[in-house]
Amino acid sequence: MELPEPCPPECLPPGGVVVFAVNSLLYLNQSVPPYGVALNSLTSGTTAFPLRTQEGVRITLDCAQAAFISYDKMVISLKGGEIYVLTLITDGMRSVRAFHFDKAAASVLTGSMVTMEPGYLFLGSRLGNSLLLKYTEKLQEAPASTVREAADKEEPLSKKKRVDSTVSWSGGQSVPQDEVDEIEVYGSEAQSGTQLATYSFEVCDSILNIGPCANAAMGEPAFLSEEFQNSPEPDLEIVMCSGYGKNGALSVLQKSIRPQVVTTFELPGCYDMWTVVAPVRKEQEEAPKGEGAEQEPSTPETEDDGRRHGFLILSREDSTMILQTGQEIMELDTSGFATQGPTVFAGNIGDNRYIVQVSPLGIRLLEGVNQLHFIPVDLGSPIVQCAVADPYVVIMSAEGHVTMFLLKSDSYGGRHHRLALHKPPLHHQSKVIAMCVYRDVSGMFTTESRLGGARDELGGRSGSEAEGQGSETSPTVDDEEEMLYGDSGSLFSPSKEEARRSSQPPADRDPTPFRAEPTHWCLLVRENGTMEIYQLPDWRLVFLVKNFPVGQRVLVDSSFGQPTTQGEARKEEATRQGELPLVKEVLLVALGSRQSRPYLLVHVDQELLIYEAFAHDSQLGQGNLKVRFKKVPHNINFREKKPKPSKKKADGGGTEEGAGARGRVARFRYFEDIYGYSGVFICGPSPHWLLVTGRGALRLHPMGIDGPIDSFAPFHNVNCPRGFLYFNRQGELRISVLPAYLSYDAPWPVRKIPLRCTAHYVAYHVESKVYAVATSTNTPCTRIPRMTGEEKEFETIERDDRYIHPQQEAFSIQLISPVSWEAIPNARIELEEWEHVTCMKTVSLRSEETVSGLKGYVAAGTCLMQGEEVTCRGRILIMDVIEVVPEPGQPLTKNKFKVLYEKEQKGPVTALCHCNGHLVSAIGQKIFLWSLRASELTGMAFIDTQLYIHQMISVKNFILAADVMKSISLLRYQEDSKTLSLVSRDAKPLEVYSVDFMVDNAQLGFLVSDRDRNLMVYMYLPEAKESFGGMRLLRRADFHVGAHVNTFWRTPCRGAAEGPSKKSVVWENKHITWFATLDGGIGLLLPMQEKTYRRLLMLQNALTTMLPHHAGLNPRAFRMLHVDRRTLQNAVRNILDGELLNRYLYLSTMERSELAKKIGTTPDIILDDLLETDRVTAHF
Repeated sequence: MELPEPCPPECLPPGGVVVFAVNSLLYLNQSVPPYGVALNSLTSGTTAFPLRTQEGVRITLDCAQAAFISYDKMVISLKGGEIYVLTLITDGMRSVRAFHFDKAAASVLTGSMVTMEPGYLFLGSRLGNSLLLKYTEKLQEAPASTVREAADKEEPLSKKKRVDSTVSWSGGQSVPQDEVDEIEVYGSEAQSGTQLATYSFEVCDSILNIGPCANAAMGEPAFLSEEFQNSPEPDLEIVMCSGYGKNGALSVLQKSIRPQVVTTFELPGCYDMWTVVAPVRKEQEEAPKGEGAEQEPSTPETEDDGRRHGFLILSREDSTMILQTGQEIMELDTSGFATQGPTVFAGNIGDNRYIVQVSPLGIRLLEGVNQLHFIPVDLGSPIVQCAVADPYVVIMSAEGHVTMFLLKSDSYGGRHHRLALHKPPLHHQSKVIAMCVYRDVSGMFTTESRLGGARDELGGRSGSEAEGQGSETSPTVDDEEEMLYGDSGSLFSPSKEEARRSSQPPADRDPTPFRAEPTHWCLLVRENGTMEIYQLPDWRLVFLVKNFPVGQRVLVDSSFGQPTTQGEARKEEATRQGELPLVKEVLLVALGSRQSRPYLLVHVDQELLIYEAFAHDSQLGQGNLKVRFKKVPHNINFREKKPKPSKKKADGGGTEEGAGARGRVARFRYFEDIYGYSGVFICGPSPHWLLVTGRGALRLHPMGIDGPIDSFAPFHNVNCPRGFLYFNRQGELRISVLPAYLSYDAPWPVRKIPLRCTAHYVAYHVESKVYAVATSTNTPCTRIPRMTGEEKEFETIERDDRYIHPQQEAFSIQLISPVSWEAIPNARIELEEWEHVTCMKTVSLRSEETVSGLKGYVAAGTCLMQGEEVTCRGRILIMDVIEVVPEPGQPLTKNKFKVLYEKEQKGPVTALCHCNGHLVSAIGQKIFLWSLRASELTGMAFIDTQLYIHQMISVKNFILAADVMKSISLLRYQEDSKTLSLVSRDAKPLEVYSVDFMVDNAQLGFLVSDRDRNLMVYMYLPEAKESFGGMRLLRRADFHVGAHVNTFWRTPCRGAAEGPSKKSVVWENKHITWFATLDGGIGLLLPMQEKTYRRLLMLQNALTTMLPHHAGLNPRAFRMLHVDRRTLQNAVRNILDGELLNRYLYLSTMERSELAKKIGTTPDIILDDLLETDRVTAHF
């Protein structure tokens, strides 16, 4: 009998175990006779166990996953993704007397299966997106005959019912949830006799997976706004072959967000802007409804109109510009807005009914363009900051005086509302330098104790609170845990779209058992470094943190025992004020599903701190706030390129800037619904989007394509639905939208294009801007080739109906256009039966058609595998991508394949590359160099090598060849003598996965990934004694990645193209070598300068000893070279661990200074080093 799979123990009753063998299923119990069934005809003659035939089933259980959903029902996912429900039919004696298989659905290729709470099943997949399924039971109550008749009638209509294909991948809303996620539900046959249940499965949620990354290529994006097309740095995207079988896909990745610019205005001198919603008048309501008829599916129009932005307010040094934004954008000459001076703030209040405009010397309340009333404000100095949380308006003067206004209903004189002054009882011992107001709807911000009586209430509260309580022990809680246990709304929501989109206001979402009453809080930061949170409207101090700007990992309340007005502790802090950095801006904002996750963003000096609030009851003070804040790691660069002059400007010109409010432009811009996402846009030298999606994961995406961004505002308009505006440093106002085809709920913005077949190789053809993709599909093999003398015959195998045929792969090469990511019609080359593509690349070969003398072709090597009796042969295919007249209505058909060469070789073609305009191929154990002339390959040179060359790359006239067992060899081609010779090789055995070059100015390294998940760098050093005069390559660096690497690609360092500067010269001729792993990860290697390397190495050693290790795992030991068998060479190391070094950014100011002092440098130098590596690797 075959080796059994793991046996799931069965729950009581009836006890026992179910044994999975490849071709049979057995039930064993000590007290009753065993019962087993044969699932196909392969068991006959292989086992003496008395197996019965399971009628109606023809399956194998190898690679199957199973989980019990009740004591007698089990869900089984087969290796092809089919989902069966197995029912154990028991008799009165509690022994299993039959198995019943019911094909319920077809889903993702499953690697693990777990039952969640009742009714939910998690399918974990390494080859596709992992899914959370909801299953429901349907009892078959009708008599069997009627059910059968009904089934027969329904069958012709549609046997496959697609569930949840609400979003198409091309124009879908947030995530291009490809068809990988869909489940095809089948009806089940009714069995007479036993009462059986049918199950239906539907997808609730999915976790994106781009692994295993088999191959990758860089290419140019098809859509790039023309404003960005002249940048010196090329904008590229990465296309990867992901998945396997029906989960096969192309993943298109880019690291940064590239907005789609609708239009650009030149508006010099504007330094800040706001968009406000204008109330829709009754007579105007009819028109937009008529126009928006075709937009109906997106949102109900009336509600949509209420959220459209009616005015754009632009602030200049000495005036304010008011633009009305309807069908057209027009400047308003006469309105109730103040235009004679700059504007400090503008926003909506009173459920978007009113507009507040704050000038340096007063506040206006407007309804549309009509001013309702104006309040002159004299705080002794001009107003520099304002924050609004409906119905509170809090303002701050240049000297740190804070006051509050409250929107009150007032029917006097026909006006419905007015702003009433509330002077807060604050002490002025230390000046307030930053503040914000927060409206909490999550219920997390409370001063009532959650312990004891409040426990019942907690159950119904938003899930992140429950997560917060767990967070006391662990500093970070898994995003998956939050998704699965935290917010139950997203699991039960009927459509994927709602579960995914976090930004809709709470009113639109499903009603939840617990809805917190909104509470309002004000956060103040003082010059002496204390951060205080007050409860509004009575300004009661509920949370206080000392030394706030130093960036502690957890912010703990120390307000207990502090007097609410003034106290002794403040005096001793004033002495520390000199060394504390100043806080420039704070923002406390609720993000995520139903705004249940409060985040605190802080701009300190030249740094950004991000904290997430979690519920915590310390039981110390009765009236304090029951939360704490934990620091979130990130590496956003907030440092300006020339910090020194800007500091002087800030110190020297502080008074004038304060007066003009120019120095107070907010960097943190909250937005509620930009293409379905809510979050914060972070302006400055390194603009970023901070998004928290419905699943609760924090995503940070850079947007560096337009340089530093000075101000930003969300913009929802007829011509720009759910878009945004921003000003770049050139004074250009761009009206933009987010590209709709990308999913932003991932570490990098990604688009997954389902191919429904395995993608093996992808190559980008630069001249025609299309991709060639080599794919394969599995087909049953029913015939065997036999050699009779010289002739080859095919023998057809006759087998019974229950026989399972072996699978064979049918390969093809297809052109795919990046415009729509569709296969180009009539641009497909089908390979012969049994023929496998072993390599495919774009190669530059000599041609008289081009000025450079080189032309790009797509070259593929194949291998014809027909069993052990037939000699293995292969072919070389060279294809040109030509332009033709497109067919009518099919613009993509302008590109076609033209096969220039396809001839059989004497052995399998296992690797290809190009060298000096010639084609290099590995055939069997030989490497040949060919010249392409008049569609014929002419042999120029050859050399014998090791066992099996499976990868080759070249630079200039050098070729690096990788052997499957015997490591790497370096070859050289000499044009004048037409010889191919061995320069050097690694003499030790090594199972190589992939190879590439490391380029560092005049030095060239050979990068190798191996079977033990290591990366190694070899070098050719003929002067070194141990290289035996250059005969052997020497290993100069090694590093354990922890994942298999199958693909590499290289880019020059970013910034080298910007022109000669002191910094760019350092990176000028260095290349970044990127790699993708079979686990779906992306990494890079960057050559460092010796001086920086030494400094960061000392830092790495210090961090290893200083930081607590996760689960006691030592990062230094993990990154050491891992080898299966002992070798006579020690690990060389010489590669820094960037992940560990980046944790330096997460430390507080004191810890940074302490570490820097230990290694004899300053925190500024270390931060510059770390952020510089980020800057030069900011590709894609």
